[in-house]
Amino acid sequence: MEKSSLDYREKLYSQIQEEYGKLVYTYTCHFKMADRLSKRNFWIKWGQIGLSAISTGGFLGVLISNEQILLWAGGLCSTALLALTSYLKDKDISTEKTDHIKTANKLWKVREKYLSLLTDFDEISIEEIVRKRDELLDESSEIYCAAPLTDGKSYAAAQAALKTNEEQFFTQEELNKMLPAHLRKK
Repeated sequence: MEKSSLDYREKLYSQIQEEYGKLVYTYTCHFKMADRLSKRNFWIKWGQIGLSAISTGGFLGVLISNEQILLWAGGLCSTALLALTSYLKDKDISTEKTDHIKTANKLWKVREKYLSLLTDFDEISIEEIVRKRDELLDESSEIYCAAPLTDGKSYAAAQAALKTNEEQFFTQEELNKMLPAHLRKK
């Protein structure tokens, strides 16, 4: 192989590695966003239940005991519940969470294709590598264009998961524990 051909091959490999890295970040970011939305939805629902219970209990308590404090507590909680419900009327956190999970699932398939391309890299021609790379870029682009936006907190969580916790990667020891005995590496 000529030097220029080797240089181009190395550049292709670097580009594909970088695209793979970006895709893994985005994939992880969407899962982190979905996780945050799930937690937010959980606490909002429990907040609504709590405010509703206190409101109802306060008003019922007034009927029984004629205590003014119960009327105020019920009124304040009812107002807070109205404000929370008004804020959430145009938001569907469950659907938003599901959209992030669907995006991550689509990205997972592309991520696996990138890994396969990197694995096969030395065995296929430059033309085949370029063709597969372009297909993967197009496929990624379609997913990115339709994907819901993530936020800085999700990106930071993805960064910590990937850099510190190595969330998307396994040690050989971890892999050996998951594989049947005949497929384990020593």
